[in-house]
Amino acid sequence: MKKNIKPYGDTLNDGVIQLSFTLPVEYGGKAIKAAEVYTSKLNFDQITVAHAKKIAEGFTYFVVFARAIPFLDYSSIVSNEVKFDKMDFYQINSLIQLEFKRQLSVIGATIGTDAHTVGIDAILNMKGYNQDYGLERYPEMKTLNMGSQVLCEDLIKAALEQNADALLVSQTVTQKDSHIRNFSELIELLEAENLRSRFILLAGGSRVTNDLAIELGYDAGFGPGTVPSDVASFIVTNLLKRRGKNA
Repeated sequence: MKKNIKPYGDTLNDGVIQLSFTLPVEYGGKAIKAAEVYTSKLNFDQITVAHAKKIAEGFTYFVVFARAIPFLDYSSIVSNEVKFDKMDFYQINSLIQLEFKRQLSVIGATIGTDAHTVGIDAILNMKGYNQDYGLERYPEMKTLNMGSQVLCEDLIKAALEQNADALLVSQTVTQKDSHIRNFSELIELLEAENLRSRFILLAGGSRVTNDLAIELGYDAGFGPGTVPSDVASFIVTNLLKRRGKNA
């Protein structure tokens, strides 16, 4: 395993990287120089501002190429990845039929004021994502997609009415950490009603990591690139673990 690494551009470990950011300054020569100086403070050298554009009064957007100075000791990295026994559509349905002898109930929603459903739809909708069937197509799962802007109280009410096994909560909007507040609100309500342990609780979204989800009190977090069978595999695997069994 490689130990000391840098970003790769044209030559191994040359440190070449592309950055994009906005500074609250009016477009001009001074703004471009400010972008160079600021990038140097981020531990880069050989800095080139490849693109600069006024995007609003008093705001300039930059694209910068530079070379990273530090190396990273890759052997020191610890990743808290989601752990589950990966199965395909047919294996998951067969296992549910064998072990549970009933349909599993799964409810998904985008909570709070977030109106985006692309994430939850990719997992639940029958067509699925990336040639991977969505959970609505699973004959051994009963799914309910509550859509967007769902109040946490309404999600919990539906979960109790449907006797849900798992809740899938999605957040796309992340400005000012609104996703963290919404995720936290659901956890707090569940804990206040002594319901947290009743469900497999999964968080998903563009800025969701497993580390973040676990820190907030969820069973796991799924970010970009997740396919429906990943989520279904996790649900089944962890429901079995709660019963003291392995998949």
